[in-house]
Amino acid sequence: MQVFFFSTQTNVGDYMKQKLKDINQRLTILEWILFVIFLLLIYFLIYTIYFKKEFYETKLVELTDVIVYGDSAPRGRIYDRNYNLLVDNIAVPIIYYQKNEDITPEEEIELAYSVVDQLELEYEKLNIRNLKEFYLAIYPEECDAKITEEEWNKLKQRKLTINDIENLKISRITEEDLQIFSERDKKTAYLYYLMNLGYSYSPKTIKSENVSDEEYAYFSENNYKLNGFDTKVSWERNYLYGDTLKSILGSVGSIPKESKEEYLSKGYELTDTVGLSNIEKQYEELLKGEKAKYKKISNNRLVLIEEAKRGQDIVLSIDIHLQQEVDQIIDRELIRAKGEANTKYLSKTYVIIQQPNTGEVLAISGRQVLKKNNQYETYDITSYALTDPMTPGSVVKGASMLVGYNTGVIEMGEYMTDECVKLYNIPEKCSSSQYGRINDIVALANSSNVYQFKIAMKVAGIDYSYNKQVTVDQAAFDIYRNTFQQFGLGVKTEIDLPIESLGYSGKTVAPDLLLNFSIGQYDSYTPIQLSQYITTIASDGKRLQPHLLKEIHASSNSQEIGKLLEVKEANILNTVDTKEEYLKRIQEGFIAVMDFGYGKNVMGNSPNPAGKTGTSESFIDTDGDGKIDTETTSNAFVGYAPSDNPEMTITVTSPDVEDPNTGYNYRTYMNRRIAREISNKYFEMKQ
Repeated sequence: MQVFFFSTQTNVGDYMKQKLKDINQRLTILEWILFVIFLLLIYFLIYTIYFKKEFYETKLVELTDVIVYGDSAPRGRIYDRNYNLLVDNIAVPIIYYQKNEDITPEEEIELAYSVVDQLELEYEKLNIRNLKEFYLAIYPEECDAKITEEEWNKLKQRKLTINDIENLKISRITEEDLQIFSERDKKTAYLYYLMNLGYSYSPKTIKSENVSDEEYAYFSENNYKLNGFDTKVSWERNYLYGDTLKSILGSVGSIPKESKEEYLSKGYELTDTVGLSNIEKQYEELLKGEKAKYKKISNNRLVLIEEAKRGQDIVLSIDIHLQQEVDQIIDRELIRAKGEANTKYLSKTYVIIQQPNTGEVLAISGRQVLKKNNQYETYDITSYALTDPMTPGSVVKGASMLVGYNTGVIEMGEYMTDECVKLYNIPEKCSSSQYGRINDIVALANSSNVYQFKIAMKVAGIDYSYNKQVTVDQAAFDIYRNTFQQFGLGVKTEIDLPIESLGYSGKTVAPDLLLNFSIGQYDSYTPIQLSQYITTIASDGKRLQPHLLKEIHASSNSQEIGKLLEVKEANILNTVDTKEEYLKRIQEGFIAVMDFGYGKNVMGNSPNPAGKTGTSESFIDTDGDGKIDTETTSNAFVGYAPSDNPEMTITVTSPDVEDPNTGYNYRTYMNRRIAREISNKYFEMKQ
C-alpha cells in the first residue's frame, strides 16, 4: 500500500511540474504576442502621426469645421476653332451681410444706420409692409400698446399665436405713424429688410448691381469692424460677339424647379448657377467651376481657405468670322426678299456648313425677319435648326435613286421616259417639264419627278399602265425610310446639343403618297438632318455625328487657354449599306446638277461643286388655330465642294418662300442667292 501511495505522489508531482511548464510556455507566448502588438501599436502611432497627419487633419476639419462655399465659380471659357474667345466671365462685385449669431434687432438697426450712407440703394422698392416691420422693430413699446388686453389674454390662452399678435401690430400701424420716417430712415429700413431677407444663417446679398469702386472699397477695407458686412466676387457670362450664335452657345441661370432632384443628386446646391440650354447645358460638367471655399469661425465670420477655380475651357468647331458672314448674308437676303412679290409668308431661313469626314459644324444659322415700326428687322432663331422640320422637296432624290439601285429595280445608266404619270382616281403627276428619254444622271440633273415615280412603283411591285388602279403596302414605305435613315433623314443626327427633333413621318399608306415620298413631298426633316444627309453623300456614305465640340482644355488661372486635354474625334454612326459604285453614281449625278442642271451657278465660284436643289409644296397655319390652312412653296439646297475632295457641305432651307395663291407667277430666288453668296464667301475666306 505504501509503495502504491508513494507512486501516486510521484505521478502527481510530475503532473504538476508539466502543468507549470505548460503555463510558463503559454505565458511566454502571450508575452511575445503582447510585445508584437505593442510594437504594431507603436508603428501605427508613428505612421499616423508622421505619415497620415495631413489625412486625419483634413478629416478633423471635415468633422469639426463648418465649410461654406462661395456663390458661384467662374465657368470655363468657350473659344471658336481659331481660338477666338467667344464666352468669358465677368467678375461681379457683391456687398453682402452675414448675420452674427448673438446680434440683437436693436444692434442690427444701429448697424444699418451706421453704414447706410455708404451705399446707393434703390429703396423705392421698399413696400409698406417692410416699412411697418421696421417701425415695429424700432418702436416695440408703441406697437405693444396697439394690442388690447383681451388679445393679450387670448395669447396666454393660446387662442392667438405670437405671429397673430405681430400681424395685428403691423395692421394697426397707421400712415400717420410712418410720417416720422425721413428719406434716410426709409433707406435704412430697406437695408434692414435686405439684411433679414431669407434664412437667418445664410449670407444676404445687399448689392450686386452697379456696385461702385468706392462702395466696394469701403466694405472691403472696413469689414473687420462692420459686424457682418463684407464683400465677395461672383461671376456672370460675357458673350463677346453679342447675339452672334447666342442661342447655340446657350444661357446660364438658376437650377430649374423640374431639375432640382437631378442637380442635388450630383452635389449641386439650389443656389448654384448652371447651364440652362445648348452648349452651356450640354457641357455643364466641363464648364462648371469649383466654388471658393470658406471656413466659418466664431461669430459667423468666414475665412477664405480655397480660391474659386475656373471650369475647363472648350474649343468649338465653329468659325466665328464665317458665322458672322453667314448671318449678315441671310439678314440682307431675307429683307431683300420681303420687298419682292409673293413673299407674304416668308419669315425665316436656316444655313448649316459642315466639314465632311469629321462632322464638325463650321457655321449654323437661323434668322427670322419681322416687321417692327414699319421696317423689317432680323432675329436669331438658330437653335430651331434642330427642331423646325420642312418638307424638303427634290434634295432627297439622291437617297431615292439609291433605293432603285439597291432593290435592283433599275440599273445605273438605265433610260426611262419622262412623261406624266396617271394612276386611277389620282390627278396626273408630272415633272416641271417633260424630258423624254433620260437616264439616271440626267434625271438627277434636271430633277425629274417622273423618273423617281417609276422607280417607286417598281419598288412597290406595280406594273404601271396609264390610269391603272393600284395598291401599295407599308413595306414599300419601309424600304424607302430604311434607306433614308442611313443618311440621317428621319432619325436623330445625335448632334451634341440637348434638344433635337425627328421631323415628321407620315402614317398614311397610299400609292400617291409613296410617289410623293420619293420626291421629298411627304415626310419632313430638320435642317440639321438635311445637313447630315449631304455630308454623308460627300463622305462616301459615312454618316458622321455632327458636333460642335472640337477640343477640351484644362482649367487655367491665366488669360491664356489651358493645356490641351482631348481632341474630339470623328464619330461614324453608320455606313450606308450599298455598293461603292452606286454611291459614286449618285455623286456623279449631283455634279451634273451643278454642271448643267438645275443647280448651275448656285454655288458660285466654288471649285468643282456638287449638290441638289429642291422645291416643295408646303402648308402653314396662318390664323394660329392649330390647323393647317394655307398652301405655300418652300425651297432647299444641299451641296458640297470640291466634289473630288470635299472640304465643306452647305445646307440652305427657306420655308414658305412663295404664296402661290395670288395668281401672280413669281418666286424669289433668295435661297439660291444665299447659297451662292455663302459658298463664295467660304472659299474667299479660306484664301
